[in-house]
Amino acid sequence: MGRVFVAGSINMDVVATADRHPRLGETVAGREVFYFPGGKGANQAVAAAKLGAATTLIGRVGTDAFGRDLRAFLKAQDVDLTFVQDTPEAHTGTAIITVANADNTIVVVPGANALVTAGDVAAPSLAKGDVAVSQFEIPLPAISAFFKRARAAGATTILNPAPALPFDKELLDLVDILILNESELGLLAKTELRDTDNHARFIEAARLLQAGKDKIICVTLGKRGVVALANDEPLVIPGRTVKALDATGAGDCFVGAVATQIASGKPLRDAFETANIAASICVQRMGAAPSMPTAAEVSAVRRG
Repeated sequence: MGRVFVAGSINMDVVATADRHPRLGETVAGREVFYFPGGKGANQAVAAAKLGAATTLIGRVGTDAFGRDLRAFLKAQDVDLTFVQDTPEAHTGTAIITVANADNTIVVVPGANALVTAGDVAAPSLAKGDVAVSQFEIPLPAISAFFKRARAAGATTILNPAPALPFDKELLDLVDILILNESELGLLAKTELRDTDNHARFIEAARLLQAGKDKIICVTLGKRGVVALANDEPLVIPGRTVKALDATGAGDCFVGAVATQIASGKPLRDAFETANIAASICVQRMGAAPSMPTAAEVSAVRRG
């Protein structure tokens, strides 16, 4: 089985729950406040590790209390932190999250994550069969350098371009599997998409991004499931109906699960189906990284 290497953000999520989201300029009363380990990189690494992959995280934290707490949590999840650096000149990344009716709004303050460099991603030794994962909460030059090294080693690259922002074709060319939601796809394909659009609309938008038939584009649609374009052929994975409590981290759960399945040599459809189940378990719990399911939990749902 290959290993999973995640280059990405490490945050402390400060989560406030409320009955509804405030309108602009409005204050609403909240119910509870929680401090959850998060950051897209950390979330994806925890998801992969809990699903059974040997997982290494590459990134930065501050030398503050949040940084120490995050290190302790990630170590307890069996994530290899050899390449997570302490950064005294910056605070640990922090996300301010409001959750109401299972929907969330998020403000991310990057802190140490913004200082991840190409040099940081040069240290780990990747090999054929490994999977390299990244997202857009660290600088793009670091991601490009990471994926160039991964490609040279024969590893599979997975990019989750979130939060969405335009990026050049050179980086896209380094991506084997692109995993994104409908709003991210709409921004990158320069087309307006809604989560209620039919599957053909998403496939059409994915084709606008697909530079070559070898590239796989996977669009996550929450309770509607997954639509993917692989070898120029559409692939649809039905959604699962569950009672969602908190959607924070669901997309990261999906990415980490796909990485684990690909590292273990599973076919693409199996990888997406397993990831879809994992994400549906994740949304039934509060928090990001702590809500990631184990391999046993996913297997129980598959059997059930």
